[in-house]
Amino acid sequence: MDLGLSGKRVVISAGAGGIGRVTAERFLGEGALVFVCDVDRNALAALEGHHPALFAAYADVSDSAQVDAFFDRVEAEAGGVDVLVNNAGVSGPTKMVDDITDAEWAQTIGVNVDGLFFMARRAARLMKRQKEGVILNMSSTAGRLGMPLRSPYSTSKYAVRGLTDALAVELGEYNIRVNAIMPGLVNGPRGRRVMEEQARARGLSYDEYIPTVLHNISMHSMVEMEEIADMALFLASDRAAHVSGQSIGVCGNFESYRAPMQS
Repeated sequence: MDLGLSGKRVVISAGAGGIGRVTAERFLGEGALVFVCDVDRNALAALEGHHPALFAAYADVSDSAQVDAFFDRVEAEAGGVDVLVNNAGVSGPTKMVDDITDAEWAQTIGVNVDGLFFMARRAARLMKRQKEGVILNMSSTAGRLGMPLRSPYSTSKYAVRGLTDALAVELGEYNIRVNAIMPGLVNGPRGRRVMEEQARARGLSYDEYIPTVLHNISMHSMVEMEEIADMALFLASDRAAHVSGQSIGVCGNFESYRAPMQS
């Protein structure tokens, strides 16, 4: 299926690894011009080595000056932005709320909320000028269901959905669509790390804990990174021309109130 993304100017934050890299490669495969920022210099170098046509640069999205410098380079290279994939995020601490430090809270909110806002603010200026664009914000199932031991992360991902709703209303008249994607338990390095932390906090091994998590997913399975990328491509395309202001789950129907597993 031709999604009509050839030549589209696509910006992806945290695009050098994980879901971001898979998404960048998917857009490249559709013929898009892809611009990636990340804080992992080694991953950026590896990405550029595999995809020399891709533009990659270091930028910490929680620093508005670095975001502006990155967009200055994108604007100089491409003249504008058609799609922003606001993918940057940190998992935050796995702790009871009364054990979370000021620094842990601030870092999680700084990257997941402030960083998303800084990126969207700059992209919106360019998109309003050209009277079109797509902004995709990466939320999470944790932005739909409160996740125990993950209060900073869950709070930040609810905030992503709130900002998505506000921007969709505000920017719609400029033909700018804004949606959020809510991944569930993703089969990748970050998902594995978070589940290992959750298991340790409960005094369990990963292998002991993961069946209880999958039990709360109706399809009893993890989500692949490629599925998140495919949803991003669809929402960025004209196939989703009137999809805006939505928070769309790719999670296998992650629930929180299923009956406990029987021993």
